[in-house]
Amino acid sequence: MTEKGVIGGVMERPVAFAATFIALFFITYAFLSLVGMTPDDSSPSVADIPHTTPVSVQTPQEPVHIVAKSINLDSAVSNPATTSIDVMDQDLLKGAVRYPTSNLLGVDGTVLIFGHSSYLPIVHNRAYKTFDGIQDLKAGDTVSVYSSDTEYRYSVVGVRLANAEEDVIDLPQDGKHLTLVTCDSFATKSTRFVVTADFVGAYAE
Repeated sequence: MTEKGVIGGVMERPVAFAATFIALFFITYAFLSLVGMTPDDSSPSVADIPHTTPVSVQTPQEPVHIVAKSINLDSAVSNPATTSIDVMDQDLLKGAVRYPTSNLLGVDGTVLIFGHSSYLPIVHNRAYKTFDGIQDLKAGDTVSVYSSDTEYRYSVVGVRLANAEEDVIDLPQDGKHLTLVTCDSFATKSTRFVVTADFVGAYAE
C-alpha cells in the first residue's frame, strides 16, 4: 500500500485506528513493565541526595539534631546552659545532650554529645535508646550534626569502650572534632562507648 493509501485508510477509519494504537501502547507498556524497563518511581528525590557543596560558617552554632544513617541514629540534641546534674539528666530523657562546656559547631575544638543506651526489650521512653548501636559505627562512617540551618558532617575515626573508672575523655582543641558517649547518668561512673570523629565539611540545609 502506498503512503497515500495508508493515510487514506486511517482517515476513513479513525476510530479503528485509534483503538488499535491504544491497544498496541498498553501491550508495549505491559511488556516493558515485565522486563523492568519502565520508569522507577522509587528513584531518589532531590531531598534524598546529600548536600555536596561546602559552605563557610562565620559564627559558632548549637547542635539541634544528630543523624548516623548506618546505625539508624536520629535524635534531637539539647543544649543545657548549666552543668547541673539534675538538668542534664532531665535533658537525657528527651534525646542526646551536648555537654555545656564543650565546643559549639563551626569552631575549632570538640563537640561532646552524650546519649542514653539501653538494650532492655521494653522501654517506654525511646530516649533511653538514643545512642543504641554507636559501638557498631565503623571508621569512615558519616555522622551528621545539624544546627538550625547547617549540616556539619563528620567521619568516624574510632570506637572504644571506656573503663568505668575513667573520669576524663580527651577533647582535642586543634581542628574540629566530634565525640559521642553513651551515658547512664551524669552523676555516676559507668562503662561507656566512646566514638570519635573528624570534621569533613559544613553544608547548607
